[in-house]
Amino acid sequence: MRARSLVLSMLLLGSGVQSGAAEPLAERLHAHVARLAGEIGERNVWRPEALHAAADYIRGEWRRHGHTVTAQRYTIREVVSENLEIELAGTAHPSEIILVGAHYDSVQGSPGANDNASGVAALLELGRMLKHTGLRRSVRLVAFVNEEPPFFYWGEMGSAVYAKAARRRGDDIRIMMSLEMLGAYSDRPKSQRYPPILGWFYPERGNFIAFVSNLASRHALRRAVAAFRAASAFPAESLAAPGFVPGVSWSDQLSFWREDYAAIMVTDTAFYRYAHYHSAQDTPEKIDYARMARVVEGLAQAIVLLANDAQGL
Repeated sequence: MRARSLVLSMLLLGSGVQSGAAEPLAERLHAHVARLAGEIGERNVWRPEALHAAADYIRGEWRRHGHTVTAQRYTIREVVSENLEIELAGTAHPSEIILVGAHYDSVQGSPGANDNASGVAALLELGRMLKHTGLRRSVRLVAFVNEEPPFFYWGEMGSAVYAKAARRRGDDIRIMMSLEMLGAYSDRPKSQRYPPILGWFYPERGNFIAFVSNLASRHALRRAVAAFRAASAFPAESLAAPGFVPGVSWSDQLSFWREDYAAIMVTDTAFYRYAHYHSAQDTPEKIDYARMARVVEGLAQAIVLLANDAQGL
């Protein structure tokens, strides 16, 4: 155990992650959320100009940091929709992929600051932070469209379209991470709720980040949580549970489970903590950017550890 901790420390020291101070990262995250949820606002196929503006913003930010952006387009409700992707190629095992995704649409009637401009902001910053890292495995970042109802669960979800295409291509995705609401935290007692029974085993304060998977992905879950805890002191909890437990399957990881990929969700637990879920009050000033920055920094370091782990994934 001590030898493995030493190896992890050496990987982190030599990772080259472009982190910067916590305050500038928090400010950058705030700027992304303010643009997506404040200026653009509600974004979905019923507001196609806003949906396209969000896609253009994501594309522009990634290009600004030197990435080549690939678009997977399809038409739904007579609206052209895009999944957007960048890839940082691995040097030793380039065909082995760690995929990190977040959906950029919002539910009807909500500007979607936490759900899910927070996840997209993290995705954009991961693209910047990982740009000049040395990675043995490839890291792919994908902004998914059309996650929210009425598309959720069905084949028109952007992540479902993507995952099916990945399986047809034979993409070797070793782990998929869905970033789903990363911005709500509270130290208030009883600020965290849970599905039945689970509250007996987990903290009563909503001041942690959660890693969640179905039972089939529990090995990937353990690896991801171990990497995050090696990289960050931010409180983290994990749960591997059947997909029928309310909330466990409620994001883009579901699409990858259906294609037999290992996938997990990283989340602040959404409606189990956040009072403004799927409402008009889900606005940029509700986000705790300082704590969100600590989570994003930990995720960046954890991704590097997973990409460079000599034991494989």
